Amino acid sequence: MNTNLKIFISKYVTLSDVELEDITNKFKSKLVKKNNYLLRQGDTCRDLVFVQKGCLRLYYLKEEIEVSVWFAFQQSSAIEIYSFISEHPSNYFLQAIEDSELLYLPKTELNKLYQFQPKMQEMMRNFWEDVILNLINRFTALQKDSAEKRYLDLLNKPDYLETIPQKYLASFIGVTPTSLSRIRKQIIKNH
Repeated sequence: MNTNLKIFISKYVTLSDVELEDITNKFKSKLVKKNNYLLRQGDTCRDLVFVQKGCLRLYYLKEEIEVSVWFAFQQSSAIEIYSFISEHPSNYFLQAIEDSELLYLPKTELNKLYQFQPKMQEMMRNFWEDVILNLINRFTALQKDSAEKRYLDLLNKPDYLETIPQKYLASFIGVTPTSLSRIRKQIIKNH
């Protein structure tokens, strides 16, 4: 059950089999049905989530329009970083966009692991660095790349195109669904 989680953790730190087993055994499992929420605006994010199977979407509301910010596919993590670290209420929603099998670690357990498994601090530091670099890349792309370029970049990520509904993809690249449709037609016409 924890094999994928062990692989994920091992990307960030080298642990003995015993240490890895001890850490992964602290995670709890949860099934979340499509369209159900793990986090709603106003809640505080208290869990580090690992997606075993399925897909989650992090989004916020802007004038009643859902703006997708992030997607977590299987074998990746999902977290609302600001709320998790600050312990303040979130401005985001974390929703399953398909039936999902999750493993999660409450922040209270993570803090205990820092004491009893010191390498967990190294793992999380490396994890946070990876998250920050991804956020910077995303922010930079939204600021400097055209909508067409952002969509073309998604063509290299089949998980996005196979899993995520077009309306979510449109908001993720910063356009309306109508504009996304126009971009897709233009790309097909040009290629």
